[in-house]
Amino acid sequence: MTVPPRVPRQGEKTAQFPAPLGGRGRGDADISGPDRPCVTELRLSAFGAHRGAAFPLGSLSLLCGPSGSGKSSALRAYEALARLGGGAELGEVFPAPRDCVPERARPDAQRRRGFRIGCTADGPEGPVRLDVAVQAEPHLRIVGERLTAGGRTLLQTALRDPARRAVQAAWHTAGSSLVTRAPLPDDRLGTALLPLRVAGRTDGQRQVLAAAQQMVVALRSVFVCDPLPRSMRTDVPLGAGRLLRGCDNLAEVLWRTRAECGRRHGLLVDAVRAGCAGPVYDVLAEPGAEGAGAGGTVRALLDRGAGLRTPLARLGDGELRYLALALVLLTGPGVLEVDLAGEVPAALQTLTVLVDGFDRDLDARQREGLLRLAARMCERGHIRLVGAVSDASWAAGLDGVTVVDLEP
Repeated sequence: MTVPPRVPRQGEKTAQFPAPLGGRGRGDADISGPDRPCVTELRLSAFGAHRGAAFPLGSLSLLCGPSGSGKSSALRAYEALARLGGGAELGEVFPAPRDCVPERARPDAQRRRGFRIGCTADGPEGPVRLDVAVQAEPHLRIVGERLTAGGRTLLQTALRDPARRAVQAAWHTAGSSLVTRAPLPDDRLGTALLPLRVAGRTDGQRQVLAAAQQMVVALRSVFVCDPLPRSMRTDVPLGAGRLLRGCDNLAEVLWRTRAECGRRHGLLVDAVRAGCAGPVYDVLAEPGAEGAGAGGTVRALLDRGAGLRTPLARLGDGELRYLALALVLLTGPGVLEVDLAGEVPAALQTLTVLVDGFDRDLDARQREGLLRLAARMCERGHIRLVGAVSDASWAAGLDGVTVVDLEP
């Protein structure tokens, strides 16, 4: 179910948000929609419990379904594609590949079994499709890959010789030769390697490069977030100030961000005030028991007013997850531990946040408030969110939310 974005009435004031760290400001050109490459469909042809599944993704998507319906595996597949798009080796992305093979998949005569995943990335080049076939047994390798756009196959790879650690690749040229053929390694995504192999001399080659770049840019900027309350309650050492996926270094990030953008921090305080019990005048970090100097630590607190400060260690799990996810939504790639496409301007990239158990430990007020914050941030175009929940009935009717029901 997709609810169309709400159009403000004439004269109605809308919330104004500062640019995220690493993003653009309100005064910049409005770069959204197809000008920012983004993943609009995830396909799990044969992956875990999924067979022939295709999930449409909007700017804010909730995957819902009971335990065992495959919500977590769908997010894992998205993360795997993102890491492959960033150039990671297959073994790093799938440390336990047999777990991804459909349970009832039978080996062929050569004892081979595997899985297939893919996605569609929309952008300036129109919809671009990527489909990848991975052999998990007896040896982990990419045995087939296809990149298509406008009904044309731009890249296709196939395993020709099982004895060699390479696949035969053919990409569109449209020059003196219609295609160019060359071997590519079987442990990396060929689409991510094309800029190193294609010269871009012909119109066909330029089309291949543009489609590959769109797919890679759409995939790479992904932040997987799963706040762990038990790890957020302790003092943490100072470091790079980039939020980790478990948000255990939240205090260190607050130490940095509170001073970098007062307006954005004010929005965070407003969000925390709405999601935490008791009065909240500020969210801050202070030196821990070891001090904040070299080798020191910091801890995060809520300023309750009248000189009273509550350490995060005293907050409930739901309050901590709410605070961490609000911080993620109100910051950006400059604060989050994200692999960006450095050769592409930040204004042409979209950060996608993946959250398994989006509503875990949250009460009704917290989850609805957090979803409304996510909807307001996602409609600007610089950030997208894909979350997994067991039940999304509470999100029905909220503008801009795409609900994908995975229930069999």
